[in-house]
Amino acid sequence: MSTSTIKKSYPRLLADIGGTNARFALQVGEDEIQNVEVLACNDYNTVVDAIKTYLSKVNNPTVKLAAFAIANPVMGDWVQMTNHHWAFSIETTRQALNLEILLLINDFTAQAYAISKIKEEELMQVGGKTCDLNAPKAVIGPGTGLGVSGLIPCHNESCMALSGEGGHVSFSPFDDTEVMIWQYARKKFGHVSAERFLSGAGLVLIYEALANREGIKGAKMTPTLISEHALSGKSPLCRLTLDIFCAMLGTVSADLALTLGARGGVYLCGGIIPRFIDYFKNSPFRARFENKGRFDAYLAAIPVYVVLAKYPGITGIAVALENFLNKDHQNEKSQKA
Repeated sequence: MSTSTIKKSYPRLLADIGGTNARFALQVGEDEIQNVEVLACNDYNTVVDAIKTYLSKVNNPTVKLAAFAIANPVMGDWVQMTNHHWAFSIETTRQALNLEILLLINDFTAQAYAISKIKEEELMQVGGKTCDLNAPKAVIGPGTGLGVSGLIPCHNESCMALSGEGGHVSFSPFDDTEVMIWQYARKKFGHVSAERFLSGAGLVLIYEALANREGIKGAKMTPTLISEHALSGKSPLCRLTLDIFCAMLGTVSADLALTLGARGGVYLCGGIIPRFIDYFKNSPFRARFENKGRFDAYLAAIPVYVVLAKYPGITGIAVALENFLNKDHQNEKSQKA
């Protein structure tokens, strides 16, 4: 099948695979995405099992093109997920599903591509002024892990999404309390990355460190419980945990904005922030984001947006697949010429 014929092929199978859930959808036409389903990763032994279950739910359509965003670096054919037990060969998976093309990219690269399609009503602004439309955008999001990417404008009015593992940079404490929390984590894990704190497990880790300092023993907490107790006023310690989590996110987001020169805005994705969106607007996040000494004013101008779109990874992987097909088609034309 030629690239030009493949390029017109629908439906296309899209997936956004995280450490906890895998989201699947069918793209049935340009910007037409249907049949979104969320499956728990732990319910399936392999990624192929999960995909076949999804396809059976949508009447087993004939699919030749597929693209997956996955919470993992994609380097070569073999994928071993960082925050889940799935491990697989991309080529073997393509053959098992009888696909012509299977594209895999990092999940936060897909999140970045989704920003190029985001609607205004799917964003909530937290401080800052207006975007510089020709500047890079930073994309970051705490969830099962911490995803980091960026969207860089190109000369032909398109954008290129970065593929990196910025969630695993070394965490730098801001004040004495964060030094104490960092020391607690260092004793437990050795290297302390930003993801150690800015994730669901990280929220629990911050609480544990604070509880240890206060001599509180045996309190088994979950991210949901910490959030609920913090917002209801039941636990000052949970409220402090949430405040510190948001402050840490402010520091790491500001570091990313400075690194990328992200005057196009910082976009917060992932499943954690939308759970306490009203609190987040007035949390320590924004004050910490702008607290960078000589670069306070630079950061104060940069708007931060919480992404409220339900399935941005699905939108983003559709953009990535279209870009891939267009590039492949151009290469085919060049070779014929």
